[in-house]
Amino acid sequence: MSEHTLTVAGVTVDTRHWIGGERVASADTFVDVSPIDGSVLGEIARGTAAEASAAVAAARAAFPGWAATPRTERARILHAVADAVEKRIEDLSIVETHDNGALLRSHRRGVMPRVAHNFRFFADWLLGLGHDDFDTRGHTNHVSWDPAGPCVLITPWNAPLMLATWKIAPALAAGNTVILKPAEWSPLTASLFADIAAEAGLPAGVLNVVQGYGAEAGSALVAHPDVRRISFTGSVPTAKTIAAAAAANLVPASFELGGKSPLLVFADADLDLAVDLAVEQYDNAGQVCLAATRILVEETIAEEFTRRFAEKASVLRQGDPRDETTDIGPNIHTRQLEKIDGFVQRALAAGARAVIGGRRGEGQYYEPTLLTDVAQDSEIVQEEVFGPVLTLQMFADEDEAVRLANDTRFGLAATVATGDRGRAARVTDRLVAGTVWVNCFFVRDLQAPFGGSRHSGVGREGGTWSFDFYCDLKNTVTAPKGWRDHG
Repeated sequence: MSEHTLTVAGVTVDTRHWIGGERVASADTFVDVSPIDGSVLGEIARGTAAEASAAVAAARAAFPGWAATPRTERARILHAVADAVEKRIEDLSIVETHDNGALLRSHRRGVMPRVAHNFRFFADWLLGLGHDDFDTRGHTNHVSWDPAGPCVLITPWNAPLMLATWKIAPALAAGNTVILKPAEWSPLTASLFADIAAEAGLPAGVLNVVQGYGAEAGSALVAHPDVRRISFTGSVPTAKTIAAAAAANLVPASFELGGKSPLLVFADADLDLAVDLAVEQYDNAGQVCLAATRILVEETIAEEFTRRFAEKASVLRQGDPRDETTDIGPNIHTRQLEKIDGFVQRALAAGARAVIGGRRGEGQYYEPTLLTDVAQDSEIVQEEVFGPVLTLQMFADEDEAVRLANDTRFGLAATVATGDRGRAARVTDRLVAGTVWVNCFFVRDLQAPFGGSRHSGVGREGGTWSFDFYCDLKNTVTAPKGWRDHG
């Protein structure tokens, strides 16, 4: 093993950047720590403005050739990438579990297969992309989807590779080149994926990976004048900083940001289903942007709901995410754990009551927590915690349920539990959210638009909406006259 590689449970990962089809080291490094037990996984290359500039230059140099590659060939290569991912699902799952603490069984069965699906879906969607020509007073209008250029993609740590490939796959399918900046707390699968994609035949410079610590590399990337698109998933404050940099160069940007989503449980709901939906919000130790962390329950069933919820949650097993029987793993980092506990302790001091949890566990684990007796304007109700912490409030009728649901600055998602189809239609029409689930949760089809309202984001991605963002649409209008017959 060289000084630039590390081994995670037998899987070797290069710790350098991937730029222009080559591994590039940095003068400095940062430490990557496993949330499972606090062990050091390795020293990761710490990118600066120099590596950021080199990656953009590589993406710019590769862009003309990739953009000119016929759609059928681009799609073939993306399917080859998907094939290669499927062969390495076990390796990717092991590495990501050690790196971010999410359940190994979830990676094996859902997350990593979804990575491959991302590439297959957008490869196939590309081949069907287009609009029918239309006529304007005898003139023919033809809409084409032109690749935009180098794209900077900045992705979070809670589902690192799946969330990265939600962006990488459509950007590449559209004919763009990519510079990926993965999260510093979970960089390893991005590096491993770069090798997998190259081995599958993705040309040099089409995908570049720059690792960074803090804002240095990311700031240089989003401010670079040769970047043509920016897509970011993360916090609202960081999005505002990126938006300012993008505005200076008039670069279109897509943001998927925080959430404080509600779960509305009406008295006519299947109560067992509603409780299951609520307990499901502890998935990934609560580190899911879409999670319905605010449970709103009709007051006539609140007591029974709370009792059943506590019983259901009490059997969740928290522990090592590599264990097949574990339900909840660790939180990503000690800083995140301290943030979570700070929210909870301030809420308890302000009068909230912990039905379950409310305490730190051993290491980087936080007990699944449900808080009641919380005010609508309180911090715990209004701000994103991003941990296994839920609140429960009561409502009297539909109007109050909708008012409470919409009364935050966010609007990413909402979940409704009801047995009345008419009520479901009325309530969903009034909710402010990019996605609303009715009697289900986290069902996502890639052909549907995805994104948030208000402070939860700007823009939509998925299906044709992804190509709308990653392409420059061009309309060519051709007159019926002025032609010479050269036959």
